Amino acid sequence: MKKLTIEDVAQRAGVSKSTVSQFLNKRFKYMSEATKNRIAAVIEELNYQPNGLARSLKQNRTHMVGIIVANIDYTLSIQCIRAIENELQSHGIQVIICNADENAEKESKYVETLIARQVDGLIVFPTGNNPEAYNRLIEAQYPLVFMDRLVDGVTTQSLLLDNEMAVKMGIGELVRSGHERIALLSLPLGEVAITPRKERMSGYKKSMEEAGLRLNEEYICSVSREDIEAELTRLLALPEPPTALLASNDIVLAEILKYVNLRSVSIPEQLSVIGIDDAEFAHIYNPVITTIRQPAYEMGMQAAKIMLSCIEDKGSSVPITYRFPPSLQQGQSVRLIK
Repeated sequence: MKKLTIEDVAQRAGVSKSTVSQFLNKRFKYMSEATKNRIAAVIEELNYQPNGLARSLKQNRTHMVGIIVANIDYTLSIQCIRAIENELQSHGIQVIICNADENAEKESKYVETLIARQVDGLIVFPTGNNPEAYNRLIEAQYPLVFMDRLVDGVTTQSLLLDNEMAVKMGIGELVRSGHERIALLSLPLGEVAITPRKERMSGYKKSMEEAGLRLNEEYICSVSREDIEAELTRLLALPEPPTALLASNDIVLAEILKYVNLRSVSIPEQLSVIGIDDAEFAHIYNPVITTIRQPAYEMGMQAAKIMLSCIEDKGSSVPITYRFPPSLQQGQSVRLIK
């Protein structure tokens, strides 16, 4: 039995081979609905199965995209990856997910491995330590999208939260409730300052000043996950301890909640808490924790769409940094001070 070819489909549908090829690659920009339906009907009638390997070799495309995530533990990372994968798979592109564990050397090796696998593009939550490698990709007009973080000296398509606005929103909520002694608890900035942590720290200082509140250096905490318990003990033992805590991300918030449960610190009666990142556990904690939500799924969807555009129009896109607005998710973890 003769193996069906793309030419057989084209002849039966009354279109050119290139039109069928565009249909198979989901390039519908200049294709009428009638033509799409006719080709789809012929493919189903003939039970035509395109040779994926042959197509990849001919097009120099693998229909795979690499995702390198700085830390897969974050709520943001998980939600973004889910959205990216869903959107790319709907366009016939598979993803390879790699977790760099905040390790620049590991990230660099993943970049090399994925390029060797000839993935069509990279979506990266960067550690911030590989500007040379990324600039080489940009010079080669290789599709590259950054998520959540920026890298000094690298200009590419980037998507992240408006971090300063997120902190301002949290501080504003606490100030409206009468709080003045507000502490910020963050993970370390890192050797190369990690964008969200740096911007949230900056946003905290600006927001406190704008609110007319004294900036107390003892309330500005930047410690490792392992040291959060000791740092909370120090904060609450101060002569004037903070009445409210702003957790800079979901990992910090989780450690705060572990601590208050262990030490029987009552939220919000003894300590008001707001977390940045809309972690699921914040909604099932009693009381429900007020959070500043990142539109993580929407960010992932947009990243996938930008990647698809970069692959289709290789080298023609203008690098843009997209900032997404946060939103306040009201809980019961903020006490009103009379």
